[in-house]
Amino acid sequence: MHYLILAVLILLIVYAALRSFLNSNPKTLAQNMRKMAGFGALLMALFFTLTGRFPLAVPLGVLAISLLKGNFSGFNPFPGNANKSEGQQSRVRTRTVEMELDHDTGDMEGRVIRGKFASRALSSMSESEVIELWNECLKPDSQAAQLLEAYMDRRMPEWREDAGEKAKNSSAYGGRSDGPMSRDQAYDILGLEPDASKIDIRRAHRRLMKRMHPDQGGSTYLAAKINEAKDLLLGQ
Repeated sequence: MHYLILAVLILLIVYAALRSFLNSNPKTLAQNMRKMAGFGALLMALFFTLTGRFPLAVPLGVLAISLLKGNFSGFNPFPGNANKSEGQQSRVRTRTVEMELDHDTGDMEGRVIRGKFASRALSSMSESEVIELWNECLKPDSQAAQLLEAYMDRRMPEWREDAGEKAKNSSAYGGRSDGPMSRDQAYDILGLEPDASKIDIRRAHRRLMKRMHPDQGGSTYLAAKINEAKDLLLGQ
């Protein structure tokens, strides 16, 4: 009887997983699969508990709780997938550069989208090349310039001395805005999935502001973007 119940439950999980696969977009598919794996592990733990096999039930129960809470960093049904787990990375994109911020370490990495250095990673560029890119962005893409300032402040602390007089008043340069922030952009900036709760949004905002607040040596531009993303998603 126990095996019949388990077989029915497994069929239901497989059916739900297929529906999730067909109805989900790639951005949320890995998260849904992780949840299905969590429910599967939970059912197996319950089955082993009912049949008295507690040494098998306990680790499966721990695994199920970890998967359902999203705290199991070692599990990924799609190795190499670009899908990020909640609170792992933030992504900000302008016309010229795309920048990623690691929530745990505060490290920044960027990629040039257009211009002379297109397709180059910032980490592969010399200090003089990054400063040259920054100079090119000052007026046509001031948002990219501010991102580059934040990157250089962290990776090349002495860059302002090498960049000359412009670097002392760099934030004064005006540029065109990229327009209103979309909800997808807001989720990317906070490093969240589209189904994140209000608690998740506030938690991610709090964590990021500890890293990026200007009083902590962070970027004024990124701090403003983080606040804008939180306000948009919370409807403020």
